Amino acid sequence: MDNKTEFIGSSRELWLITVSRNFFGSVRQLVHPVPLLVWLSMWLLTSVLVLLLFFLFAIPWLQNLQPLFPAPQARIESTLGDVDQSAAMMALIEKDITRQQKVLKAKMPRTNFLVINTRENKFTLRSGEEVLRTGFCSTGSYTLLVKSDKEKWAFQTPRGVLTVRGKTSSPVWIKPDWAFVEEGLPVPSANHPSRYDYATLGDYALNLGNGYLIHGTLYQRLLGMPVTHGCIRLGDDDLEAIYKAMPAGAKVFIY
Repeated sequence: MDNKTEFIGSSRELWLITVSRNFFGSVRQLVHPVPLLVWLSMWLLTSVLVLLLFFLFAIPWLQNLQPLFPAPQARIESTLGDVDQSAAMMALIEKDITRQQKVLKAKMPRTNFLVINTRENKFTLRSGEEVLRTGFCSTGSYTLLVKSDKEKWAFQTPRGVLTVRGKTSSPVWIKPDWAFVEEGLPVPSANHPSRYDYATLGDYALNLGNGYLIHGTLYQRLLGMPVTHGCIRLGDDDLEAIYKAMPAGAKVFIY
């Protein structure tokens, strides 16, 4: 064996020794306690971060997904339960309505009574549950007339349950102060002839107290509109029918 062959053999042995040393050195470094702990720590930290991201984003998204094949039995049972609950609630509502109707019927006036709807300016003459007559009326305009800081008038129809205190045919209107203020006229004395108006109220009037009347009007084209000073105006035929049907003491429901 010549020198060249020996040199080549020595180089291969040297390379094998170097590779072996590097490999076993890497193994020793890997199994060394400090690098091993670092590697395990990094692995645990990465796992925790992955799980955290999964819980934050993946689970809420999965919860919002609808099942492709929901259980038919569960859905049927839920539907039947809802139907039973709805039927029970409807039965309770119908029972309560029946009870309220009995209470209302017990409180219903024994005589004819009048219902005034101030929003739609309509009236309904009733006898118990029977409707005798309906039609248009006029109620308060809700305007404010001001003469001074101490003299103001709000023209609105009172709401609530009122009573017919008296009835008059061919009524005479004793004009109050605001009637003259509204026309821009000086206010006369209490017994001045200009205070007596024999035409404005029509043929009949029903007194509701506190200056409020049910009466006729010269402006029948305005019926159905809120144009009065607080009284209730009716057309001629409606006024006559109500005057004859409503006795003293009859109730007038205004809302």
